[in-house]
Amino acid sequence: MIIETHTLSIRAARRLALARSGFLKSDWTSLPTSVGRGDAAARRAAHQIINRFGYLQLDTVSVAGARSHAIVLGSRLDRFDSRLGEELLQPGEPLFEYWGHEVCWLPMALYADMGWRRKRFRHHPWWGDVIGQHPDLARELLARIRTDGPLKSSDLEGPSGKGWWNHKPAKHVVVALWSSGELAVRERKGFQRTFDLPERVIPAAHREVPEPPLDESLPRLLLLALDGHGWAQTGTLAQSWRLRNMKVEITGALQRLVDSGSIVPCTVGKSAGWIQPADLDLAARLLDVRPTRSGPRLLSPFDP
Repeated sequence: MIIETHTLSIRAARRLALARSGFLKSDWTSLPTSVGRGDAAARRAAHQIINRFGYLQLDTVSVAGARSHAIVLGSRLDRFDSRLGEELLQPGEPLFEYWGHEVCWLPMALYADMGWRRKRFRHHPWWGDVIGQHPDLARELLARIRTDGPLKSSDLEGPSGKGWWNHKPAKHVVVALWSSGELAVRERKGFQRTFDLPERVIPAAHREVPEPPLDESLPRLLLLALDGHGWAQTGTLAQSWRLRNMKVEITGALQRLVDSGSIVPCTVGKSAGWIQPADLDLAARLLDVRPTRSGPRLLSPFDP
């Protein structure tokens, strides 16, 4: 079967990127541009933005009165309270914290699709086999949380702090247990995480479903990345999810998306990339209008 390669001008690709990123009017983005009255309405709007990209990257540094994750939401949602950006992850919210691009908040619907990464991250991506190096401590921490309830990261300050554990590797072990899926982040307040057992954090509807194999999850993740960009090269889609040393798997996933008609090859200038058929039509329509939105937008360097 011969697959047609489409072409976009740079101008069309730019406008499409603005639309899919949520920076134009709602008519073009299908996303809210402001928050309604009340905390619940603001949360719903924030979830819509996160769902578009599949993740919201977290950062510890506060700039211009807010951290990166609040700036990303505020750049798209007029009247968004940056304080809410610090409090989105709470019990009952349709989000969970895990490795997306980096440490991110992800839609709960992706929990099963990240099962392959939890298996790979049995060895922590930064520190290696921390659990294997400290098995007794790992068992002790899990037992303590199971018996006494959630554990705050501030309780694991090590010898120089006043934490309950006063044990230098304890914080690394807790984070490694989270990376491997044996713990979950229950909530964040400020930049303090609270760790708990997954069965107390992740709803059974998401936790107990069979985890799909990588060749099923990967196409969904790549398509979600493309959904937030409009047009993108393979490298951009891979970097959206930090997919390293997975060239063969990514190539196969993209081919399955082409075979299903979900994406088509498309060039911009001399760059080869991918686009969804519906976005080809959107890009063409955007060329005939001035799709402006009033007011300047402050962008975070970690904007997806």
